[in-house]
Amino acid sequence: MNVILAIAKTTLGEAIRRRVLLVILLVGVLFVAIAPALEALSPRQELTVLRSLTLGVIQLTSAVIAVVLTVYLIPNEIERRTIYTILSKPVRRWQFMIGKYLGAVGALGLMMALMTGIMLLVFVVMGKSKDVSDLAMLAKVPIAFFIQMSLLAAVSVFFSTFASPIVNFFLSGGVYLVGTMFDSFFNVLTKETQPLIVKIPATIVHVIIPNFQSFNVQNSVINPTQVIQNETMLYVGLSVYAVTYISILMILGIIVFEYREV
Repeated sequence: MNVILAIAKTTLGEAIRRRVLLVILLVGVLFVAIAPALEALSPRQELTVLRSLTLGVIQLTSAVIAVVLTVYLIPNEIERRTIYTILSKPVRRWQFMIGKYLGAVGALGLMMALMTGIMLLVFVVMGKSKDVSDLAMLAKVPIAFFIQMSLLAAVSVFFSTFASPIVNFFLSGGVYLVGTMFDSFFNVLTKETQPLIVKIPATIVHVIIPNFQSFNVQNSVINPTQVIQNETMLYVGLSVYAVTYISILMILGIIVFEYREV
Protein backbone atom coordinates (compact mmCIF):
# COMPACT_ATOMS: atom_id res chain seq x y z
CA MET A 1 0.00 0.00 0.00
CA ASN A 2 2.91 2.36 0.77
CA VAL A 3 4.22 1.84 -2.77
CA ILE A 4 0.86 2.81 -4.29
CA LEU A 5 0.56 5.90 -2.10
CA ALA A 6 4.12 6.97 -2.94
CA ILE A 7 3.41 6.71 -6.68
CA ALA A 8 0.10 8.55 -6.21
CA LYS A 9 1.82 11.36 -4.29
CA THR A 10 4.46 11.72 -7.02
CA THR A 11 1.80 11.76 -9.73
CA LEU A 12 -0.16 14.41 -7.83
CA GLY A 13 2.91 16.62 -7.61
CA GLU A 14 3.67 16.17 -11.31
CA ALA A 15 0.09 17.09 -12.24
CA ILE A 16 0.25 20.31 -10.23
CA ARG A 17 3.61 21.24 -11.76
CA ARG A 18 2.09 21.03 -15.24
CA ARG A 19 0.51 24.43 -14.55
CA VAL A 20 -2.94 22.97 -15.05
CA LEU A 21 -4.00 25.16 -12.13
CA LEU A 22 -3.83 28.05 -14.60
CA VAL A 23 -7.05 26.63 -16.01
CA ILE A 24 -8.66 27.11 -12.61
CA LEU A 25 -7.63 30.76 -12.61
CA LEU A 26 -9.10 31.25 -16.09
CA VAL A 27 -12.35 29.63 -14.97
CA GLY A 28 -12.47 31.97 -11.99
CA VAL A 29 -11.99 34.97 -14.27
CA LEU A 30 -14.74 33.61 -16.50
CA PHE A 31 -17.13 33.40 -13.54
CA VAL A 32 -16.41 37.01 -12.60
CA ALA A 33 -16.66 38.19 -16.22
CA ILE A 34 -20.03 36.64 -16.99
CA ALA A 35 -21.73 37.69 -13.77
CA PRO A 36 -22.27 41.39 -14.60
CA ALA A 37 -23.49 40.49 -18.09
CA LEU A 38 -26.53 38.76 -16.60
CA GLU A 39 -27.87 41.87 -14.92
CA ALA A 40 -30.15 42.57 -17.91
CA LEU A 41 -32.15 39.42 -17.16
CA SER A 42 -34.92 39.16 -14.63
CA PRO A 43 -33.75 38.01 -11.17
CA ARG A 44 -35.14 34.49 -11.66
CA GLN A 45 -33.69 34.16 -15.17
CA GLU A 46 -30.37 35.53 -14.02
CA LEU A 47 -30.09 32.98 -11.20
CA THR A 48 -31.08 30.09 -13.48
CA VAL A 49 -28.63 31.07 -16.21
CA LEU A 50 -25.83 31.72 -13.72
CA ARG A 51 -26.27 28.32 -12.06
CA SER A 52 -26.51 26.53 -15.38
CA LEU A 53 -23.51 28.31 -16.86
CA THR A 54 -21.17 27.96 -13.89
CA LEU A 55 -21.99 24.29 -13.31
CA GLY A 56 -21.62 23.64 -17.04
CA VAL A 57 -18.19 25.30 -17.06
CA ILE A 58 -17.09 23.20 -14.08
CA GLN A 59 -18.27 19.99 -15.74
CA LEU A 60 -16.70 20.71 -19.12
CA THR A 61 -13.42 21.93 -17.64
CA SER A 62 -13.26 18.91 -15.33
CA ALA A 63 -13.80 16.54 -18.25
CA VAL A 64 -10.91 18.12 -20.18
CA ILE A 65 -8.67 18.04 -17.11
CA ALA A 66 -9.57 14.38 -16.37
CA VAL A 67 -8.55 13.32 -19.87
CA VAL A 68 -5.46 15.55 -20.14
CA LEU A 69 -4.17 14.37 -16.75
CA THR A 70 -4.46 10.69 -17.66
CA VAL A 71 -3.67 10.29 -21.37
CA TYR A 72 0.04 10.84 -20.68
CA LEU A 73 0.32 8.85 -17.44
CA ILE A 74 1.83 5.65 -18.86
CA PRO A 75 3.11 6.81 -22.31
CA ASN A 76 5.18 9.60 -20.70
CA GLU A 77 6.82 7.19 -18.28
CA ILE A 78 7.72 4.86 -21.16
CA GLU A 79 8.96 7.69 -23.39
CA ARG A 80 11.14 9.18 -20.66
CA ARG A 81 12.25 5.65 -19.67
CA THR A 82 11.56 6.42 -16.01
CA ILE A 83 9.32 3.37 -15.90
CA TYR A 84 12.42 1.14 -16.06
CA THR A 85 13.80 2.77 -12.93
CA ILE A 86 10.47 2.40 -11.13
CA LEU A 87 9.84 -1.22 -12.13
CA SER A 88 13.43 -2.19 -11.30
CA LYS A 89 12.52 -1.54 -7.68
CA PRO A 90 10.12 -3.77 -5.72
CA VAL A 91 7.16 -2.25 -7.56
CA ARG A 92 4.67 -4.39 -9.42
CA ARG A 93 3.00 -3.11 -12.59
CA TRP A 94 -0.45 -3.19 -11.00
CA GLN A 95 0.82 -1.08 -8.09
CA PHE A 96 2.31 1.39 -10.55
CA MET A 97 -0.93 1.68 -12.52
CA ILE A 98 -3.21 2.03 -9.48
CA GLY A 99 -0.87 4.60 -7.93
CA LYS A 100 -0.86 6.63 -11.14
CA TYR A 101 -4.66 6.56 -11.30
CA LEU A 102 -5.13 7.56 -7.65
CA GLY A 103 -2.64 10.43 -8.07
CA ALA A 104 -4.49 11.71 -11.13
CA VAL A 105 -7.85 11.47 -9.35
CA GLY A 106 -6.37 13.31 -6.35
CA ALA A 107 -5.19 16.14 -8.61
CA LEU A 108 -8.56 16.19 -10.34
CA GLY A 109 -10.36 16.41 -7.00
CA LEU A 110 -8.14 19.30 -5.89
CA MET A 111 -8.80 21.26 -9.06
CA MET A 112 -12.54 20.62 -8.94
CA ALA A 113 -12.61 21.72 -5.30
CA LEU A 114 -10.93 24.99 -6.27
CA MET A 115 -13.41 25.56 -9.09
CA THR A 116 -16.31 24.80 -6.76
CA GLY A 117 -14.93 27.23 -4.17
CA ILE A 118 -14.68 29.97 -6.80
CA MET A 119 -18.25 29.28 -7.90
CA LEU A 120 -19.59 29.51 -4.34
CA LEU A 121 -17.60 32.70 -3.75
CA VAL A 122 -19.16 34.27 -6.85
CA PHE A 123 -22.66 33.43 -5.62
CA VAL A 124 -21.92 34.87 -2.17
CA VAL A 125 -20.39 38.08 -3.55
CA MET A 126 -23.29 38.58 -5.96
CA GLY A 127 -25.79 37.86 -3.18
CA LYS A 128 -27.41 35.06 -5.18
CA SER A 129 -27.43 32.54 -2.33
CA LYS A 130 -29.87 33.15 0.49
CA ASP A 131 -28.28 30.91 3.13
CA VAL A 132 -25.82 28.10 3.82
CA SER A 133 -28.30 25.44 2.72
CA ASP A 134 -28.50 27.11 -0.69
CA LEU A 135 -24.73 26.95 -1.03
CA ALA A 136 -24.69 23.33 0.18
CA MET A 137 -27.23 22.41 -2.49
CA LEU A 138 -24.97 23.98 -5.13
CA ALA A 139 -21.87 22.25 -3.77
CA LYS A 140 -23.46 18.78 -4.04
CA VAL A 141 -23.55 18.88 -7.83
CA PRO A 142 -19.74 18.98 -8.28
CA ILE A 143 -19.56 15.89 -6.04
CA ALA A 144 -21.54 13.96 -8.66
CA PHE A 145 -19.32 15.52 -11.32
CA PHE A 146 -16.22 14.31 -9.45
CA ILE A 147 -17.55 10.76 -9.40
CA GLN A 148 -18.31 11.07 -13.11
CA MET A 149 -14.83 12.41 -13.92
CA SER A 150 -13.15 9.70 -11.81
CA LEU A 151 -14.90 7.20 -14.06
CA LEU A 152 -13.80 9.12 -17.16
CA ALA A 153 -10.22 9.12 -15.83
CA ALA A 154 -10.40 5.32 -15.47
CA VAL A 155 -11.52 5.05 -19.10
CA SER A 156 -8.56 7.18 -20.17
CA VAL A 157 -6.09 5.22 -18.02
CA PHE A 158 -7.32 1.97 -19.58
CA PHE A 159 -6.80 3.33 -23.09
CA SER A 160 -3.35 4.66 -22.11
CA THR A 161 -2.11 1.08 -21.67
CA PHE A 162 -2.19 0.50 -25.42
CA ALA A 163 -2.99 3.78 -27.23
CA SER A 164 -0.93 6.90 -27.91
CA PRO A 165 -1.93 10.11 -26.06
CA ILE A 166 -3.56 11.68 -29.13
CA VAL A 167 -5.56 8.56 -29.98
CA ASN A 168 -6.46 8.15 -26.31
CA PHE A 169 -7.72 11.75 -26.13
CA PHE A 170 -10.22 11.15 -28.93
CA LEU A 171 -11.17 7.66 -27.70
CA SER A 172 -11.87 8.87 -24.16
CA GLY A 173 -13.66 11.96 -25.42
CA GLY A 174 -15.76 9.83 -27.77
CA VAL A 175 -16.74 7.43 -24.98
CA TYR A 176 -17.70 10.37 -22.78
CA LEU A 177 -19.81 11.98 -25.50
CA VAL A 178 -21.56 8.71 -26.38
CA GLY A 179 -22.19 7.91 -22.71
CA THR A 180 -23.58 11.40 -22.12
CA MET A 181 -25.45 12.38 -25.27
CA PHE A 182 -26.74 9.10 -26.62
CA ASP A 183 -28.12 7.49 -23.47
CA SER A 184 -31.76 8.20 -24.40
CA PHE A 185 -31.02 7.02 -27.96
CA PHE A 186 -29.77 3.66 -26.66
CA ASN A 187 -32.80 3.39 -24.38
CA VAL A 188 -35.03 3.59 -27.46
CA LEU A 189 -32.98 0.98 -29.34
CA THR A 190 -33.06 -1.49 -26.43
CA LYS A 191 -36.84 -1.49 -26.01
CA GLU A 192 -38.64 -4.80 -26.39
CA THR A 193 -40.48 -3.53 -29.45
CA GLN A 194 -37.23 -3.28 -31.41
CA PRO A 195 -36.10 -6.23 -33.60
CA LEU A 196 -33.33 -8.41 -32.13
CA ILE A 197 -30.87 -7.40 -34.85
CA VAL A 198 -31.08 -3.84 -33.49
CA LYS A 199 -31.73 -4.57 -29.83
CA ILE A 200 -28.83 -6.97 -29.15
CA PRO A 201 -25.96 -4.80 -30.51
CA ALA A 202 -27.46 -1.70 -28.89
CA THR A 203 -27.74 -3.51 -25.54
CA ILE A 204 -24.12 -4.67 -25.73
CA VAL A 205 -22.86 -1.16 -26.54
CA HIS A 206 -25.09 0.35 -23.85
CA VAL A 207 -23.68 -2.03 -21.23
CA ILE A 208 -20.04 -1.59 -22.27
CA ILE A 209 -20.06 2.21 -22.45
CA PRO A 210 -20.55 3.84 -19.02
CA ASN A 211 -23.71 5.88 -18.60
CA PHE A 212 -22.21 9.29 -17.89
CA GLN A 213 -25.62 10.92 -18.29
CA SER A 214 -26.81 9.50 -14.96
CA PHE A 215 -24.30 11.73 -13.12
CA ASN A 216 -25.87 14.92 -14.47
CA VAL A 217 -27.89 15.90 -11.39
CA GLN A 218 -27.70 19.66 -11.90
CA ASN A 219 -31.31 19.98 -13.13
CA SER A 220 -32.64 19.85 -9.57
CA VAL A 221 -30.44 22.87 -8.70
CA ILE A 222 -31.04 24.82 -11.89
CA ASN A 223 -34.78 24.19 -11.80
CA PRO A 224 -36.09 24.03 -8.19
CA THR A 225 -39.37 22.43 -9.38
CA GLN A 226 -37.44 19.23 -10.13
CA VAL A 227 -36.91 17.47 -6.82
CA ILE A 228 -34.74 14.38 -6.25
CA GLN A 229 -36.83 12.04 -4.13
CA ASN A 230 -34.02 10.20 -2.32
CA GLU A 231 -30.82 12.16 -2.79
CA THR A 232 -28.70 10.01 -0.47
CA MET A 233 -29.59 6.79 -2.27
CA LEU A 234 -28.96 8.47 -5.61
CA TYR A 235 -25.42 9.45 -4.66
CA VAL A 236 -24.75 6.03 -3.13
CA GLY A 237 -26.04 4.36 -6.28
CA LEU A 238 -23.87 6.60 -8.49
CA SER A 239 -20.82 5.81 -6.35
CA VAL A 240 -21.40 2.05 -6.50
CA TYR A 241 -21.97 2.23 -10.26
CA ALA A 242 -18.78 4.25 -10.79
CA VAL A 243 -16.65 2.06 -8.50
CA THR A 244 -17.86 -1.05 -10.30
CA TYR A 245 -16.94 0.31 -13.73
CA ILE A 246 -13.65 1.76 -12.45
CA SER A 247 -12.69 -1.61 -10.94
CA ILE A 248 -13.44 -3.43 -14.19
CA LEU A 249 -11.51 -0.87 -16.25
CA MET A 250 -8.51 -0.98 -13.92
CA ILE A 251 -8.44 -4.80 -13.93
CA LEU A 252 -8.58 -4.86 -17.74
CA GLY A 253 -5.92 -2.15 -17.92
CA ILE A 254 -3.65 -4.05 -15.53
CA ILE A 255 -4.00 -7.22 -17.61
CA VAL A 256 -3.09 -5.34 -20.81
CA PHE A 257 -0.21 -3.53 -19.10
CA GLU A 258 1.18 -6.75 -17.60
CA TYR A 259 1.62 -8.27 -21.05
CA ARG A 260 2.82 -5.11 -22.75
CA GLU A 261 6.50 -4.75 -23.60
CA VAL A 262 7.95 -1.54 -22.24
